[in-house]
Amino acid sequence: METAPEVPDLRLPRDAPAERPGAAGRLSLGASRIRALALPERVVYGSALLYGALFALLATAYHLAFQTARYDLGTMVQAVWNTLHGHFLEGTTQAGDQAIRLEVHVDPFLVLLVPLYWLWSSPLVLVVVQALAVAAGALPVYWLARKHLGQGRVAVFWAFAYLVFPATQFNAFATSTDTGFHPVSIAVPLLLFAIWFLDEDRPLAFAVVALLAASTKEEIPAAVGFLGLWYAVRSRRWAFGLSVFVVGLAGTVVDFLVVMPHFLGSATFFGGQYAAVGGSPSGIVRTAFTDPGAIAGEVLSVHKLVWVVLLFGPFLGLWLREPLLLLAAAPDFLIDILSGWSGPTSIAYHYTAGIVPALVAASILGAARRRRHAARVSFYVLAATAVVGVYSPVVAGLQHAGEALPGNAVHRAKAEAISLVPAGVPVSASNQLGGHLSERRRVMLYPFAVREARWIVVDEADPTYGDGVAYRRRIERLGRDPAWRRVYSSHGVLVFHRTDSGSSRKAGSG
Repeated sequence: METAPEVPDLRLPRDAPAERPGAAGRLSLGASRIRALALPERVVYGSALLYGALFALLATAYHLAFQTARYDLGTMVQAVWNTLHGHFLEGTTQAGDQAIRLEVHVDPFLVLLVPLYWLWSSPLVLVVVQALAVAAGALPVYWLARKHLGQGRVAVFWAFAYLVFPATQFNAFATSTDTGFHPVSIAVPLLLFAIWFLDEDRPLAFAVVALLAASTKEEIPAAVGFLGLWYAVRSRRWAFGLSVFVVGLAGTVVDFLVVMPHFLGSATFFGGQYAAVGGSPSGIVRTAFTDPGAIAGEVLSVHKLVWVVLLFGPFLGLWLREPLLLLAAAPDFLIDILSGWSGPTSIAYHYTAGIVPALVAASILGAARRRRHAARVSFYVLAATAVVGVYSPVVAGLQHAGEALPGNAVHRAKAEAISLVPAGVPVSASNQLGGHLSERRRVMLYPFAVREARWIVVDEADPTYGDGVAYRRRIERLGRDPAWRRVYSSHGVLVFHRTDSGSSRKAGSG
């Protein structure tokens, strides 16, 4: 019988200190760890990094080209800036009043951006963070697919499908008419990480990212709650899962029925968009039972059906095989599809943020139920998302990239106009220029409010105004008002300064 060879003892003596690598050694060790990653992981991690960098660069150019606006990027900037300067989430409304942002959306996540804004005081902080965060969502997508589909190559298909999916792209780089940054877009990667941590039975890590996700918008706690329900049924850990379900739903109820009405002063926030279906959460429930035809009439439009197809179609119905997980998309889906305004049911907006994570994850688990055909089905999903992914904000970003160059005459005029306004003074500005003047306590939207503004900055060609003719007439009236002196005019960009002799507040105000 052969004896096993003696294995040498490679342990260090008890008293011998372990040799610590120097700086060069640590860099070499880090590089070797990267090289040790499997090829699919390197592809996904590298692609996510490049994706985030590309979208951050496009968003930066878009902002520098004056394509972002007071609504919404400027309102987020002002809330963060005011919090940094001691006024918690305060902003200026369209009517010119000061208000706490929580009356419009419960997104205290903005407070977490204050330290970053302290380090780099620029609106670009927000758009760069948004692009990088959404790109990072490719990681849990890849991990989840690799775990359940068993092949790194197939998991790469899913990571790419997530990245090229139009709803993902428009959350990473918002180019809709209310351009800029939205805290709820950060919920996309956070909810994907939450799903991954639940799938790994890591409740503490889940609780951290779930809490962060819930702070991005009022309906997201309910999405987190449905994740708890899915986990309870799937893992049979009823106490934890059902606790998450109850707390999540309660959080959304409190946000809608307590927090927002408290700061708004009434419970009529939903009246305009949802008037046709009840006007309030309780009214919608009542309408569903007393007049279901009104609900059907609002939902069954060509525009909304196209939105549903673009959103759910590329995943080939795989999400139907994991319906409990898909329920996490229900809060945002219902809020969007019941709205009387077309924005929430447009892929180019951020309103899909609460839908994308559950849709992608449920589709992965649905594909896992067809394990024998997982590779082929996953490739078809990638192909389908790539086809619809042609509808992309990258096109708009590239179109406006040249406008950000200092040599552009219109860009130079806007930059010069902005530079004339002293820091901190109250100002009224047109929508797109207002996006660059929001780092102050008071900034009003012209022509809806002027009040105590000392400066007015307007762009006659601002395309975000619905009634451009009326808007330009107000500017003409402003030019004839003795209370204001025009101090700058170039390429349709005008700057007015309030004169000492005049005290009129009616110039151009609503």
